[in-house]
Amino acid sequence: MFGLGNLFGARSNRIDPATAARLVAGGAMLLDVRTPQEFAGGAAKGAVNIPVQQLATRIGELPRNRPIVAYCRSGARSASAVASLVSAGYDAHDAGALGNVL
Repeated sequence: MFGLGNLFGARSNRIDPATAARLVAGGAMLLDVRTPQEFAGGAAKGAVNIPVQQLATRIGELPRNRPIVAYCRSGARSASAVASLVSAGYDAHDAGALGNVL
Protein backbone atom coordinates (compact mmCIF):
# COMPACT_ATOMS: atom_id res chain seq x y z
CA MET A 1 0.00 0.00 0.00
CA PHE A 2 1.22 3.50 -0.70
CA GLY A 3 0.53 6.85 0.89
CA LEU A 4 -0.94 9.95 -0.70
CA GLY A 5 2.55 11.40 -1.18
CA ASN A 6 3.41 8.55 -3.53
CA LEU A 7 0.02 8.79 -5.21
CA PHE A 8 0.70 12.38 -6.21
CA GLY A 9 4.30 11.79 -7.23
CA ALA A 10 6.03 13.27 -4.19
CA ARG A 11 9.07 11.44 -3.00
CA SER A 12 10.12 10.99 0.58
CA ASN A 13 13.57 12.13 1.63
CA ARG A 14 13.50 10.02 4.83
CA ILE A 15 16.71 8.05 5.16
CA ASP A 16 17.76 5.23 7.46
CA PRO A 17 20.49 5.60 10.11
CA ALA A 18 23.14 3.88 7.97
CA THR A 19 22.50 6.24 5.07
CA ALA A 20 22.57 9.25 7.41
CA ALA A 21 25.93 8.11 8.81
CA ARG A 22 27.33 7.57 5.32
CA LEU A 23 26.21 11.03 4.15
CA VAL A 24 27.64 12.76 7.23
CA ALA A 25 30.92 10.84 6.92
CA GLY A 26 31.05 12.03 3.32
CA GLY A 27 30.76 15.68 4.32
CA ALA A 28 27.04 16.35 4.64
CA MET A 29 25.97 19.05 7.07
CA LEU A 30 24.11 17.69 10.09
CA LEU A 31 21.20 20.03 10.88
CA ASP A 32 19.35 19.88 14.20
CA VAL A 33 15.98 21.62 13.81
CA ARG A 34 14.94 21.33 17.46
CA THR A 35 14.70 24.27 19.86
CA PRO A 36 17.88 25.73 21.38
CA GLN A 37 16.83 24.27 24.73
CA GLU A 38 16.51 20.78 23.26
CA PHE A 39 19.84 21.21 21.47
CA ALA A 40 21.55 22.29 24.71
CA GLY A 41 20.23 19.13 26.36
CA GLY A 42 22.14 16.92 23.93
CA ALA A 43 22.81 16.81 20.22
CA ALA A 44 24.62 14.79 17.60
CA LYS A 45 28.34 15.56 17.34
CA GLY A 46 29.01 18.29 14.80
CA ALA A 47 25.36 19.29 14.36
CA VAL A 48 24.35 22.88 13.66
CA ASN A 49 21.18 24.09 15.38
CA ILE A 50 18.66 26.07 13.36
CA PRO A 51 15.18 25.61 14.84
CA VAL A 52 12.56 24.78 12.23
CA GLN A 53 10.67 27.96 13.19
CA GLN A 54 13.72 30.02 12.13
CA LEU A 55 14.58 28.09 8.99
CA ALA A 56 12.95 30.51 6.54
CA THR A 57 14.89 33.49 7.89
CA ARG A 58 18.20 31.63 8.34
CA ILE A 59 18.19 29.50 5.18
CA GLY A 60 21.11 31.53 3.80
CA GLU A 61 23.35 30.01 6.50
CA LEU A 62 23.03 26.58 4.88
CA PRO A 63 25.47 25.30 2.27
CA ARG A 64 24.23 24.69 -1.25
CA ASN A 65 27.35 22.76 -2.23
CA ARG A 66 26.89 19.74 0.04
CA PRO A 67 24.03 17.57 1.28
CA ILE A 68 22.12 18.40 4.45
CA VAL A 69 20.92 15.72 6.88
CA ALA A 70 18.24 17.05 9.24
CA TYR A 71 16.92 15.56 12.47
CA CYS A 72 14.71 16.52 15.42
CA ARG A 73 13.19 14.74 18.43
CA SER A 74 10.65 12.54 16.67
CA GLY A 75 10.90 13.19 12.94
CA ALA A 76 7.98 15.59 12.42
CA ARG A 77 9.95 18.84 12.42
CA SER A 78 12.80 17.38 10.37
CA ALA A 79 10.30 16.21 7.73
CA SER A 80 8.87 19.72 7.52
CA ALA A 81 12.32 21.30 7.36
CA VAL A 82 13.51 18.93 4.64
CA ALA A 83 10.38 19.55 2.55
CA SER A 84 11.11 23.29 2.73
CA LEU A 85 14.78 22.81 1.90
CA VAL A 86 14.09 20.54 -1.06
CA SER A 87 11.53 23.06 -2.36
CA ALA A 88 14.25 25.72 -2.14
CA GLY A 89 16.66 23.58 -4.18
CA TYR A 90 18.79 22.08 -1.41
CA ASP A 91 20.01 18.47 -1.40
CA ALA A 92 18.34 17.68 1.93
CA HIS A 93 17.58 14.38 3.66
CA ASP A 94 15.43 13.58 6.68
CA ALA A 95 17.09 11.36 9.28
CA GLY A 96 14.05 11.60 11.56
CA ALA A 97 14.77 11.37 15.27
CA LEU A 98 17.99 12.25 17.09
CA GLY A 99 18.55 8.58 17.93
CA ASN A 100 18.99 7.88 14.22
CA VAL A 101 22.12 10.04 14.00
CA LEU A 102 23.86 9.22 17.29
